[in-house]
Amino acid sequence: MLRINFRGIISRKKVVLIIAGVLVVVLVVLGFVLFGARNQELEVVFLDIGQGDAILIKTPGGQNVLIDGGPDKSVVYKLDKYLPFHNRQIDLMILTHPDNDHVTGLVEVLKRFPVKRILSTGVLNPTSSYLSWLEEVEREESEQIVARRELVINFGQGVKMTILWPEKNLWGQVIEDTNFNSIVARLDYGETSFLLTGDAPIEVEEILIDEGLDISADVLKVGHHGSKGSTSKKFLEAVQPEFGIISCGRDNKFGHPTYRVLKNLENIGAKTLRTDQSGDIIFTSNGRILRLKTER
Repeated sequence: MLRINFRGIISRKKVVLIIAGVLVVVLVVLGFVLFGARNQELEVVFLDIGQGDAILIKTPGGQNVLIDGGPDKSVVYKLDKYLPFHNRQIDLMILTHPDNDHVTGLVEVLKRFPVKRILSTGVLNPTSSYLSWLEEVEREESEQIVARRELVINFGQGVKMTILWPEKNLWGQVIEDTNFNSIVARLDYGETSFLLTGDAPIEVEEILIDEGLDISADVLKVGHHGSKGSTSKKFLEAVQPEFGIISCGRDNKFGHPTYRVLKNLENIGAKTLRTDQSGDIIFTSNGRILRLKTER
C-alpha cells in the first residue's frame, strides 16, 4: 500500500518558502546597496521643521550630513523619512551655532542615530539645549572637528565643503553674539554649489565680500530665516543665487521673512522658496544640472 508522508511534504514546503523569503530579502538589500553605489547624485534637503534650520545632505558616496536640527524633535521624523533602512548613520553632524532653534533637535538625533563626526565652533553658551547637546556629544564619543576658515571637508566623488566663517578657532571661548560666529560654508559638486549661511548677519556678509572670498552659489540658504539683519542687497549681488531658500515657521512671531529680504531676492532675479509654504525643499545635482522638487 502506498503511504504518503504529508508531514514531510508540508515541512519541505515550509523550507522552500523560508528559502524563497530569504532570497527575496537578500535580493532587495542587494538592490538597495547596488543602487546606492551607482547613484552619482548629490541630494540637499532643506527640512521643514518649523521656526529653525535643519539641512540634510546625502552625498553620491552614501554619506549623510546633517546641518542643524531645528527647535524640537521634528528632525528625527524627517530623518526617518529620508534615510534608508540600510544607511542610518550620520557621517557628519554640523552645528552652525548654539541657538535653540538650531541645536535642540540635534540632542534627539544623537540619542537615536550613530554619529561619526561632529563639526562646530566649540563656543560656550549656557542655554539648556546646548548643554544637553554637549552631554550627548560626550556620551557619543564622536570625532570633534573645530570649524575655521579654509577648512575643507572632502566627501569623495567630487563633493567638498569649504568653511568660510568663522575666520579662526573659537573653541572654548565665551561668545555673546552667537549669530556673528555662525558657521558659513560652501558646498560644491562639479558645476553646482550651495552657500549655507546659518544665522550670519550682514556684518559677516560684508567681511566675506571685502576679503574677496568666493561666495557665488546656485543655491543660497538665506541667513537667519529671512530676518532684516541678514541678506543685504550687496551680498546677494555677490552671491548671484538662482534660488534663495528660507527656513522659517508658519506665522512665526518674528515676522520672518521680512519684506526687505524678499524684495532683495526678487530684485536680483532669484527664485525664493520657503519651508513654511513649500514644505521640504529638495535639490538633486549630478554635478552639472540642478533639479528641484518640494514635498510636504
